[in-house]
Amino acid sequence: MKRWISSLLAISALVFMAIGTAAAEKKTIKVGAAINLTGPASSWGKFHEKGQRDYFRYVNEVKGGVAGRKIDMITIDTAYKVPEAQAAVRKFVMQDKVDMIATWGAGEGLAAKPIIQEYKVPAINYSTSWEILEKPFDYMYLPFGSYKMDCHAVLEYIKAVHPGKEAPKVGLLTYNNAYGRSIHAPSKEYAAKLGIKLVAIEEFPPRTVDLNTELLRLQRKGAEYIFIQMLPSAIITAFKSADRIKYNPIFLGTWTSTDPDFFKMGKGLIRDRLVMQFPGGLPSDKSKGMKVMEELWKRYKTVDSFDAAYWEGVVVGMIMERAFIRAHEKSKAINPATINAALESMKKEDFGGLVPAVTFTKDNHEASFTARMVRVKEDGTYTPLTNFYIPGKDKIKLIKK
Repeated sequence: MKRWISSLLAISALVFMAIGTAAAEKKTIKVGAAINLTGPASSWGKFHEKGQRDYFRYVNEVKGGVAGRKIDMITIDTAYKVPEAQAAVRKFVMQDKVDMIATWGAGEGLAAKPIIQEYKVPAINYSTSWEILEKPFDYMYLPFGSYKMDCHAVLEYIKAVHPGKEAPKVGLLTYNNAYGRSIHAPSKEYAAKLGIKLVAIEEFPPRTVDLNTELLRLQRKGAEYIFIQMLPSAIITAFKSADRIKYNPIFLGTWTSTDPDFFKMGKGLIRDRLVMQFPGGLPSDKSKGMKVMEELWKRYKTVDSFDAAYWEGVVVGMIMERAFIRAHEKSKAINPATINAALESMKKEDFGGLVPAVTFTKDNHEASFTARMVRVKEDGTYTPLTNFYIPGKDKIKLIKK
């Protein structure tokens, strides 16, 4: 009898432990982040991860989580390799049972897309490669406008500032991978519409250490403006090569053009020759969203000034948090299905000016199509050169400095 009672008590204890564990698990919102932390351009990935993690920490510590549930972020380093990204996403959906995922590069996001769609777990991709949203794009989201938007914005800016009656001559200088080539087709299309001469396209492998040959070809083609799609370390290489061959075009890039290392390596090289499309808030805007960023700097000391990579990490974290909030409001449950439904019902969600208002629908998973051009300075600051505008729709307004 005593043995039977002891066994019953032991079984009861195990049941209560299991119930307690299940209850604890339900209080956690799991987010998987497959991010490049050690491969090429890892400085971007590191600060993406830090920005997203810091924001979730802020939500947990200051806001008490989402509906009383803390956010648990699980990070796996992909080393900028497609197989590692696929393996990470498989682990997230099969083993960790995450509620949402962050994927990173263009190639990594495209490769992970079928897995994400098979398991129906919504994902935001850090790279805004427009190919990610080619059909079927179910469960795949971008945090702001795709590189198509960058192409249109950059070329409209060139058209607006170009002196004289002759058509501007533009060359492309990009990586030879999915990320680099993402600006090729849209640039050809928009250049033709805007009356811009696209004189050459030069591409190169990410680990290239010298761009003399590519820049000499662009120089011979008469390119006055070079539209670049490469990460910051390669831009420094391009500046060095341009100086070496005494070539002084204006370089224009997408929002991925800078990171913390860029300003350390670029002293004396950046000068006044880099302009980029940046679809977000800056310290000079003094917006509510920027105040949140500044609170994160003070609280966690990951960065001590504005950084574009850290900014995007915070933005991705903010959009995810808002999706969790909306999912709970609509269905009192936070899981992949309710999060995806919440995302697709978002309409002009305001993030305090840190990023343009976010709208997702079942037919469009591109959060916004609002751009602005800024000048990059050697001291790590960014000066707005235009208003926020919708390329192809709004009139671009140049800001006099």
